[in-house]
Amino acid sequence: MAALPVYRWRLAPDGYATRRQLRAAGLRPGGQDVAAQLERPRRRRGPLVAYLYRVDLAKPVRPMTPGRRAALAKANRARRICPRCRTDAGYVIPSSLGTCVPCNSPSTTARSA
Repeated sequence: MAALPVYRWRLAPDGYATRRQLRAAGLRPGGQDVAAQLERPRRRRGPLVAYLYRVDLAKPVRPMTPGRRAALAKANRARRICPRCRTDAGYVIPSSLGTCVPCNSPSTTARSA
């Protein structure tokens, strides 16, 4: 197994991109392996690492089909429903709370009532 080439932060040659950079260009890695590694040194901890992919081997992003769009809308709608009171909260319920804000802090609603 050959070692990956490692480049310092902001010094990677043209033709390589991170996943986010590929996505911004309308591309995806398309099953290719990581081609290189980018490292940003830090003072007290290990370096930040970003994996790079070859742009010439990247494939276009698959188009959104009506079925995938409907499934995504359904999943996002489910994230807005409070599991305790079963109402639409009007926002995505934070996973740290697990319920909508009124259900999570009943003392607040009792004081206001």
